[in-house]
Amino acid sequence: MGTYLLLFFIFWSFIFPLMPKRMTTISQSFFFIILPFLLFLKLDIASSGSICGPIVADDGDRIQFALNLEFLEAEFFLIGATGAGLDQVAPKLAQGGPPPIGARKANLGHIERRIIEEFGYQEVGHLRAIISAVGGLRRPLYDLSPKNFANIFNKAAGRTLEPPMDPYANTVNYLLASYAIPYVGLVGYVAALPALTKPASRGLVASLLGVESGQDAVIRALLYKRGRELVKPYNITVAEFTRGISNLRDQLGLCGVKDEGIIVVDLHLGAENKTRSNILSADASSLSYARQPQEILRIVYGTGKESQPGGFLPDGGIGNIARSYLK
Repeated sequence: MGTYLLLFFIFWSFIFPLMPKRMTTISQSFFFIILPFLLFLKLDIASSGSICGPIVADDGDRIQFALNLEFLEAEFFLIGATGAGLDQVAPKLAQGGPPPIGARKANLGHIERRIIEEFGYQEVGHLRAIISAVGGLRRPLYDLSPKNFANIFNKAAGRTLEPPMDPYANTVNYLLASYAIPYVGLVGYVAALPALTKPASRGLVASLLGVESGQDAVIRALLYKRGRELVKPYNITVAEFTRGISNLRDQLGLCGVKDEGIIVVDLHLGAENKTRSNILSADASSLSYARQPQEILRIVYGTGKESQPGGFLPDGGIGNIARSYLK
């Protein structure tokens, strides 16, 4: 839009001297009437690049941005449940991208393994649907190592945990690691949906959002059932860990409270100010929170900066939106 405004001024500077005198008087009036509107329009577009505001992007770029989370979830769930990732299950979807660092099969209970395996195959379907609709991208490098997760758990706990918390060691640890992932994609879809212009795009994202929401609800319900259990050997309850992870994401996102643990301390954060249970994270009207792409990048990078890769994406995200912040 800044380019169009510049062209307008260049055009005006050439045309104005060539106009008859009477027309120049009328044109001057028109110029000063329209100028504030042009400046306001430029300011409005410029503000879209703010810390928390909506971005300017087309449907294709918005949907491709979701591949950053869908690849992440597919690899974490597939390998965690079966020991085999995309390179074994659906190698063409990765388009030759590097395999994730450090992921391995988790020590899960029978029921939880079946649930996570299902989630993993659902993510394969999501990837295929997105790639079919808007085209694919090369899978980025992911860090799914115990070391990376241990760093997240340390920040969530507010101290260095000894021994380092291994997400693959047992069911509870893995569920807490899972808690850190699907919700970020969910709130990204909530933000993207109203910005999409094509019916096909809105239909696709609405369908993706429905399943992502279900996955997050299942993970939160499984953790809620264990909410008051201590995570060994750290003397921290499951509910306290979820609260710490949610607080960490809010801190990294830089855009206020958009995340809550499975049990709220303040009753005012519960549904209709009446519940301490918080199996579904929602605002005061029980509506889903939304996060813009720049917020999501700050969280998955773990740096609080959309221009500074790290965390799950050590080399940065893929797609025009993610790469635009790295220039």
